[in-house]
Amino acid sequence: MPRSNRRRRDGRDDDSLDRLIAGWRRTETRRGREFSVQPVSGARSEKTYTCPGCGGSIGVGVAHLVVWREDGVLGSAADLAARRHWHTHCWRTA
Repeated sequence: MPRSNRRRRDGRDDDSLDRLIAGWRRTETRRGREFSVQPVSGARSEKTYTCPGCGGSIGVGVAHLVVWREDGVLGSAADLAARRHWHTHCWRTA
C-alpha cells in the first residue's frame, strides 16, 4: 500500500517521533567554548553537507549533528548563521 502524504486526522504527522527525537538540542563545552548541538535524523536530512571534521560528505538521509557556537562575540544571530553540519563520530572525536 502506498504511503499517504496527508496529515493524520488527529493532527500528528507520521514522523512525529522522529521529529521529537531529532529536536533534542543540548549545550556542550569544547576547548573552553560553548556549542549548541542539534541532532538531525536521517529522515530529516534533505541536503548534502561537508563535515568540517573530516572534510567528507554527509549525504541525504544520513543522521548527523548541526553545531554552532553559543558564546561568539558577534552575537547569537551570527553564531547561528555560522552553524556547521558534522558527522556524529567526527564531532565526538573533535
